[in-house]
Amino acid sequence: MSEESGGVPEQSGGVREEWRRLDRRTVLVTAVVLAGVAGGAALPTFFGLTNSLSAGRAVAWILAGAVLLIGVGSAGDYVRWRRTRYRIGVERAELHTGLLLVKRRSLARERIRSVDLTANPLQRVLGLVEVRIGTGEHHGGGESTLELDPVARAEGERLRRELLDRTAPATEDTPHDGALAVLDPRWIRYAPVSFVAVLLGGAAAGAVMQVSEWFGAQREVIDWIGDRFQDTSVVSMILVLILLAVLAGTVGALGLWVEMWWNYRLEREPGGSLRVRRGLFTARSISIEERRLRGVELVEPLGVRMCRAARVDAVATGLTEDDEDKHADKKTLLPAAPRAVADRVAAQVLRAAESPTGAPLTAHPRAARTRRLRWALWSVFAPVAVLVVLGLLLTPVLLYVAAGCALVLGTLAVVAALDAYRNLGHGVTGAYLVARSGTIRRTTVALERGGVIGWTVKQSYFQRRAGLLTLTATTAAGTGGYDVHDAGQSEGLTFAAEAVPELLAPFLEPVRETPEARSTVVR
Repeated sequence: MSEESGGVPEQSGGVREEWRRLDRRTVLVTAVVLAGVAGGAALPTFFGLTNSLSAGRAVAWILAGAVLLIGVGSAGDYVRWRRTRYRIGVERAELHTGLLLVKRRSLARERIRSVDLTANPLQRVLGLVEVRIGTGEHHGGGESTLELDPVARAEGERLRRELLDRTAPATEDTPHDGALAVLDPRWIRYAPVSFVAVLLGGAAAGAVMQVSEWFGAQREVIDWIGDRFQDTSVVSMILVLILLAVLAGTVGALGLWVEMWWNYRLEREPGGSLRVRRGLFTARSISIEERRLRGVELVEPLGVRMCRAARVDAVATGLTEDDEDKHADKKTLLPAAPRAVADRVAAQVLRAAESPTGAPLTAHPRAARTRRLRWALWSVFAPVAVLVVLGLLLTPVLLYVAAGCALVLGTLAVVAALDAYRNLGHGVTGAYLVARSGTIRRTTVALERGGVIGWTVKQSYFQRRAGLLTLTATTAAGTGGYDVHDAGQSEGLTFAAEAVPELLAPFLEPVRETPEARSTVVR
């Protein structure tokens, strides 16, 4: 069997399957993209060349470079198209590609767990999609995925249906079939309170300085800003610039949210898979088999949590982010939405009457609060001590700065520590164990008890003195392990033993401290 067989049918398990090519319009897509890259680089290149060449010669060099870039890139993509074949057989999905280094890869059909479709704006106009077929495993070199870039949209949908079609037994819990959540435009109000807005604001300020440097006008920009604030104090100028950066970040966050989540829809499809469709310009379709699902995670960044909202992520095998993953947010089932909506969607995803993420949790001992307060105060003491030493050696002004930092940062640190303690909790509800922690980014994970394959018990010297320990539930899904931080020693071990009895029970023995009290320790 050879990749040169083209459209010649071959025998595969008694069924005649054909080798197929990618869509030939991939060469057009590559040419247009490279033309855009050349056009974007033309202007700064022109200004750079005019310092040593005449305008006419600069334009000639730029046009020659653009033609060379587009021609070489398109020719390379044409060779890739000619040398790429794929076939979906009864037992295996196969992909052959390469000219000098020929790669022949295949995935067993029964191991395929995801078929994701992505289309950028140009591909959408041409009716094309990129298909990413994965097994949910992670190996070096990307052996667990096949990428078909691009194929026709109808072909992509056919591949998705064919590869994810499973003969699933009928379930009694049918009300959750179909659409589980659709876009509510009012959810956009949570975009500006995310950390993305801050990052985009800083990126916008950096972009202004970078572009001005390209055109040799960075000094003029700085002088212009100085002229605008020549009658104001330095503090006022800094505050106004920060406000402008925040405004730019807010606008950017709103635009990014619209691009990512417009046309959002979460649905359960026949055969037992969850499908997330979203995207304004770049359309994305992400499928997750329910048999890979081991739970859900409610994520509440500080700003979103203050607005009583949360995001829902899937805890499933094969969704760990790696260097080759182009869709780092593929585990997100629901964008930031009101907490009641998030709990409802979590319950529907898990086919549960009530969401385990909303269940009451066991609070942690006061020693856990003491540890967090101690960490917070030490984190403030170190920079304040440095300022005090510098103030004694250099200038008394730094002593006032140290006093201000101690007051402001100390208060913020104590508030954050108390909030972190209040957010600690764990419990068992039905088929799930639940753990909550975090303050800047609070997470509540509901993990299927049957999906826990091991427990790790960690106890530092200071934890032993305080009677605390940290439990890590090991699983093949999600991040691979979920922590229960600073639980009481006795109740933490009891929780682990009750959640998954067959794992930790052989290593525990009861210790009677008094006739009325009994605790548990590790052998």
